[in-house]
Amino acid sequence: QLYRAFTFGLTFLLYTSFHLSRKPISIVKSELHKNCSHVMEAPSESSSNRNNYKQLLGAMDYSFLCAYAIGMYLSGIIGERLPIRLYLTVGMLTSGLFTCLFGLGYVYDVHSLGFYIFVQVANGLVQTTGWPSVVTCIGNWFGKGRRGLIMGLWNSHTSVGNILGSLIAGYYVSSNWGLSFIVPGVIIAAMGVICFLFLIELCVLMSSPSGLRFDNMTHSCSTAVAMTTSEAEPSAISFMGALRIPGVVEFSLCLLFAKLVSYTFLFWLPLYITKAAHLDAKKAGDLSTLFDVGGIVGGILAGVLSDKMGKRATTCAVMLLLAAPTLYGFSMMSQFGLGPTIGMLLVCGGLVNGPYALITTAVSADLGTHKSLKGNARALSTVTAIIDGTGSVGAAVGPLLAGLLSAQGWDQVFYMLMTADFLALLHKSSLKSLGYIGSSSQKYIAWVKIIDFSFMPKMFHEDIL
Repeated sequence: QLYRAFTFGLTFLLYTSFHLSRKPISIVKSELHKNCSHVMEAPSESSSNRNNYKQLLGAMDYSFLCAYAIGMYLSGIIGERLPIRLYLTVGMLTSGLFTCLFGLGYVYDVHSLGFYIFVQVANGLVQTTGWPSVVTCIGNWFGKGRRGLIMGLWNSHTSVGNILGSLIAGYYVSSNWGLSFIVPGVIIAAMGVICFLFLIELCVLMSSPSGLRFDNMTHSCSTAVAMTTSEAEPSAISFMGALRIPGVVEFSLCLLFAKLVSYTFLFWLPLYITKAAHLDAKKAGDLSTLFDVGGIVGGILAGVLSDKMGKRATTCAVMLLLAAPTLYGFSMMSQFGLGPTIGMLLVCGGLVNGPYALITTAVSADLGTHKSLKGNARALSTVTAIIDGTGSVGAAVGPLLAGLLSAQGWDQVFYMLMTADFLALLHKSSLKSLGYIGSSSQKYIAWVKIIDFSFMPKMFHEDIL
């Protein structure tokens, strides 16, 4: 239990540092435009660039997230074939390097868009080492019994990282926005060193007269995984083999649209608050952390409900159903002062991040240890990468669309977010499973599924029916 708690805490901190290093770009957007406006030479060029700066900032978001989405499909496959501890360490060190490079652009007065896009692409690729690695590690240590609650608590690292990243970036944004990147870069690199020294991937269980025990639960425990013999170790699953696991494709498509909404908030919420509430960059960054506070509660609540009901897809669908009108409410209420804005930020954060958190953690772990794999735990990394990689496609498209649509007014952005939420809700790839319902006592379930639960994978239909 002690080693489980240690692994829980360490992986929590490791991925907190990943999100901590991603958040600053959303905080410094308003300052990036101001910082570059003084180098415009021709009046016509200055006017043009002032008008399209949102699209250029959206391109920087897109470059990171597109690289992240593409790299994620490869990352899980590579991660299954390398020691997790080393793979994660290299990723964190290089991510720290590229995050610092972005901040050094301020120090050395770099005004080349190409430089920042290159750094974003490189950082997006190396950050793909994080999620498959930490989910595989935590999935190896915890069984299915209370996985929803455990993963809900653990996944709050995403919101904690966003909050800390916002506070750190907000502290430096007005005086020296370069430090808004350099400080998080140093933090994630330092956590990479800690990962190398202390991460325990999985300890091998050995038989003994008194039953099962952990083998060599000392300082050498961190190398126990590497010491397993090749004969006893199952082969890594192929990409196509992972796709054939029931539920992987369905949940991947659902996450695509759910993550589109979440990441649009992640990258554009501070700028929206700056414009809508007329606050400076620091205050807007601080206020945007409330969305992540709501996300922490939403992720934990989704995990608890899914454990109680035993129906993770049902939990996701209900929260998605409630999220769409809430997004519309936020776009309306944010015009009526600070109080309503704070309340709607908390509610939106919970309903948007709840399904996203549940799919990327507990659902991914469930599918990665599906009974069709016959105990092959090495599939977990690939399954996690496929689901999160597909979701990252939505994460890349969302901020890009927000940058394009915001030029026509923020209402267009919220319409796009509500559309994405409904698409996640109304994906009908499993609608034919309604034919499985035969008894009159289950007509209520059929009615509910006709409305909004048709995107559920078949493996969860069995739970409902």
